[in-house]
Amino acid sequence: MSTHTLPQRLVIATRESPLALYQANYVAARLRELYPSLEVTLLGMTTKGDQILDRTLAAVGGKGLFIKELEQALEAKTADLAVHSLKDVPMEMPAGFTLAAILEREDPHDAFVSNRFDSLATMPAGSLVGTSSLRREAALSAAHPHLRFGPLRGNVGTRLRKLDAGEYDAIILAVAGLKRLGLGARIKAALPPEESLPAVGQGALAIETLADRRDVAELLAPLHHPATAACVRAERAFSLRLSGSCHTPLAAHALVVDGNVLWLRGFLADTDGRDTLRGDTRGTLADPEAVGRTLADEFLARGAADILARTAE
Repeated sequence: MSTHTLPQRLVIATRESPLALYQANYVAARLRELYPSLEVTLLGMTTKGDQILDRTLAAVGGKGLFIKELEQALEAKTADLAVHSLKDVPMEMPAGFTLAAILEREDPHDAFVSNRFDSLATMPAGSLVGTSSLRREAALSAAHPHLRFGPLRGNVGTRLRKLDAGEYDAIILAVAGLKRLGLGARIKAALPPEESLPAVGQGALAIETLADRRDVAELLAPLHHPATAACVRAERAFSLRLSGSCHTPLAAHALVVDGNVLWLRGFLADTDGRDTLRGDTRGTLADPEAVGRTLADEFLARGAADILARTAE
């Protein structure tokens, strides 16, 4: 039984990219289904990460640039919650904020998108592949040293237009984003985790609130997906233990197997993909963070600190 008055109106802060608006509208629709009398509106905002398109995220401050303005709206009480792609959320939450709900994950894999080729392996030497991710570039450079990789910024539509204009021979995007935008037909192939392990949190949506908004958290509770949350908690703990940042080609992906076992795979590389570490571990679903820390400690024992030091230079 609730011990506080539940709100009759919720405002969702969101970026104004087509994908972010889709995600915010999806959450709004779920809330309206659960609470027919609840008024849910969107507050669209342009973040610094959306404005700076001529430099990589690592060069301008990292993925947190996509959420800072949304957090300011929560602090100012002009919004009650913010919807994020979880892979854009820094590993450490600022004081006073919390991830109140993690939604069930969409397909977490990376997508190979090309108008000319069916796979990375069939592309001629010197072909140009566009990606905004150091993780993808490092993993794919190691697997396909015959290819060139170039930076690619902008929303999904902008990236596809650059491909269609012939600026790239292929681009790498997230399967989840393409599916959510109804662009699944553009996917030539989903890259297997052995070739390109997904980013921490990839494919999952997170709802952020102020930590003291227990009234909002209560409304969001039915949207929370415990299995997805356990997986991403392990992934984020792995990254946090290794101090992963936008300067670090790092990946982690967890699955629930055999009912109550968490299987976590990790990847770490230097920026050119020449020195890589891969590994995996299994642990209890009841303590996801311990699973993430265990794998990170294994990486550290195998020389991860040297790779991390080089990526920080």
